[in-house]
Amino acid sequence: MCLVFFHYDTHPAYRLIVAANRDEFYDRPTAPAVFWDDAPDLLAGRDLKEGGTWLGITGTGRMAALTNYRDPHSQKEDAPSRGMIISDFLRGREEPLDYLQRLARNADQYNHFSLILGDSSHLYFFSSRGGILRSLSPGIYGLSNHLLNTRWPKVERGKKALESLLSKEKKPSPEAIFDILTDRSRADDNLLPDTGVGLEWERILSPMFIISPEYGTRSSTVLMIDREDNATFAERVFDSEPDSPKTTKYEFKINPAGNCSATDSHR
Repeated sequence: MCLVFFHYDTHPAYRLIVAANRDEFYDRPTAPAVFWDDAPDLLAGRDLKEGGTWLGITGTGRMAALTNYRDPHSQKEDAPSRGMIISDFLRGREEPLDYLQRLARNADQYNHFSLILGDSSHLYFFSSRGGILRSLSPGIYGLSNHLLNTRWPKVERGKKALESLLSKEKKPSPEAIFDILTDRSRADDNLLPDTGVGLEWERILSPMFIISPEYGTRSSTVLMIDREDNATFAERVFDSEPDSPKTTKYEFKINPAGNCSATDSHR
């Protein structure tokens, strides 16, 4: 996952709205979002190379999303998959803060990452870069391949677009949020960050929706949880065909005691 916007506990109808793009090399094998056979309560896409995920939710209301921290100079070739951080939390029952405190003690074994994680009661941010751990208050947030609310052009643009939509719509549609995530406009060179990948890659990576011959936005996800714990999880898969997406939507009631009953639709 490389771009996440979320509106936390400030909308009159929804306590959490998440909009996210997953950017990855097109040749990395990936399964679309489903409830997993080996973890029936867990709804997420799946990285078929390592077995983890980038964003998911459970029927009990545990939720997590992870972005890589872009710093090629600190990359470790033998590091474990960061996607397992998400799936391990979602499979477990450990309190979110306890999980994060334990993770913080071993975070240096991974390549750097930033993480949004929580349940029906709390939401937290953690970054392995500097060991930042904080409980999040209500508000609108943006996260790309750096720290929370880093003022990269696409983070600022996406936050403003989501905030504008939610200020006007009492019940925004997933389609309207997907539209925000398809923004392909590039930032001017003088506004680009310098993350060590070179100017041409900074240009390629600057839009919210990324397209290049080998790497780009593989999928978009919209997660909406209302004040009565009704959840909508919609995923739009592009892979290497950005103009021919496939959309799947799941709707279910969050139940902290388990027993999730979901419906899904495809188009």
